[in-house]
Amino acid sequence: MLSAPPQRDEEIQETVAGGGLLRAVPGNVVQSIRAFRVTELQSEAIRLAYHFLYANCSQALTRQQILATIAEAFHLPKPYGKNFDALRTCLTEQMYKAGKQTGFLIVLEQLPNTQKFDREARENLLDVFRDAADFWAEKKIPFRVFFSFQ
Repeated sequence: MLSAPPQRDEEIQETVAGGGLLRAVPGNVVQSIRAFRVTELQSEAIRLAYHFLYANCSQALTRQQILATIAEAFHLPKPYGKNFDALRTCLTEQMYKAGKQTGFLIVLEQLPNTQKFDREARENLLDVFRDAADFWAEKKIPFRVFFSFQ
C-alpha cells in the first residue's frame, strides 16, 4: 500500500501556491494527457511531493488485462486489480487509511481501443478515477489523472 512521502515546508508552500507545470490544471481532474509529457509530469510530482503512479496499458486488450496492468504498475494488492469496484476502493478508502496523503498524479498511457475494451469499458474505467478524484477533492487532496488512447 502507498504511504505519504515526506513533506518539506517549501513543498507545502509550492503545493498551496499551485505554480509550476500544473498551474492551469484543476486539482482534481481526469483528462487527456494532451501536450504534457510523462517525464515532465513525473518531475512535477516529485517537486510537489505527490505520489506518481504510471501504467502503460499498450499490451492489454481486455478489461481484466487493463485492471491487472494498473494493479501491477501501481503496486496494488492483487484483489484490487480484479474489478472496477475493488480498484475504486483501493484508490479511495484504502489509500486514505494508509495515512496522510499530499497528492496524486496518475498517468494511464495507451488505453486500448479494442472489441473487448471498447468506449463503454474505457468510460467505466475513467469513471473509477473520476470517483476517486471526487473523493480526494472532498479531502482537499490533489488527485490528477492524465490518460491517452492507442
